[in-house]
Amino acid sequence: MNIDVLLAQLRTLIADARKEAKRTVDVIQVRTCWEIGRHIVEFEQGGQARAAYGKKLLSRLAESLTGEFGRGFDATNLRHMRRFYLAFPICDTVRRELSWSHYRALLRVDNPEARLWYVNEATAQNWSFRALDRQIGTLYYERLLLSNDKASVEAEAEANIAALPRSPREFVRDPVMLEFLGLPGTGKLLESKLEQALMDKLQAFLLELGKGFAFVARQQRISTESQDFYVDLVFYNYLLKCFVLIDLKSGKLTHQDIGQMDMYVRMYDDLKRGESDNPTVGIILCSQKDESVVRYSVLNGSEQLFASRYSLVLPSEEELRRELDRERTMLLEQAEAYQADGGDHE
Repeated sequence: MNIDVLLAQLRTLIADARKEAKRTVDVIQVRTCWEIGRHIVEFEQGGQARAAYGKKLLSRLAESLTGEFGRGFDATNLRHMRRFYLAFPICDTVRRELSWSHYRALLRVDNPEARLWYVNEATAQNWSFRALDRQIGTLYYERLLLSNDKASVEAEAEANIAALPRSPREFVRDPVMLEFLGLPGTGKLLESKLEQALMDKLQAFLLELGKGFAFVARQQRISTESQDFYVDLVFYNYLLKCFVLIDLKSGKLTHQDIGQMDMYVRMYDDLKRGESDNPTVGIILCSQKDESVVRYSVLNGSEQLFASRYSLVLPSEEELRRELDRERTMLLEQAEAYQADGGDHE
């Protein structure tokens, strides 16, 4: 037998096995999420139980479940599971061909008829999550319904799907599935070594400042109805009574980076900030070869007043610049020494 033929057979065998493993996990995950949603809804409908726990039910459940099973069962995901059951109260209507990521996208569709249409089309056309997300985002159902030239709308939709990248990495990088399986490291899996090392040093540097910082989380996920975002570092400053978000950029600071941090601050205020907390502060640190850039973000009506207070407590821009420059230089020197020695030492 020609070795190329053997390799082709082995590739097919491995690819089929991976598809089957993914399909099995998908089915179990979707069924589990549906059952969790059902249990939560039935508990809420228990009258006295609902009155006793009220809006804090999901947060109480999340605190226990995340401690035991990981971030896949935080309050945001439990809320998705509850909505999943309410949108699909009959288990037989849940299609085994669709993953939990598919169903999270479908929950954005408020119209039950449109949602059912997307379910049927995604199943019949074997749409990936990205394909389904694209079709929902471009209002494919609504445009098709209103159009007199349905063939053109369908052709455009097919062209959009064909343009989407397809890679096996889509499976291994799926944070929803990894968290369901309880696997660690579900944040930025492909984070650069330089950025990772700088983050290690920066975290220690901020804690050593001794100005009221308490470490909260690293690569903390905050979610919208359809997307997950990860904040590099989260602190709470008990002197200012506010959360401090830090995002590190290895390259040049862009308008997109600034907009992203402003979005993080808004989301954090909506999702995490307590009633007695002051506005969330966002800090973008941009580490480049020629300069270090620092930008603060506070989104609140009393921004100027709060800015004057946090300038007395938070690290100054000059302190952060010096620390970034010092640590970047040290890390680059270590990397050069490692390469010069042939990579033999630890």
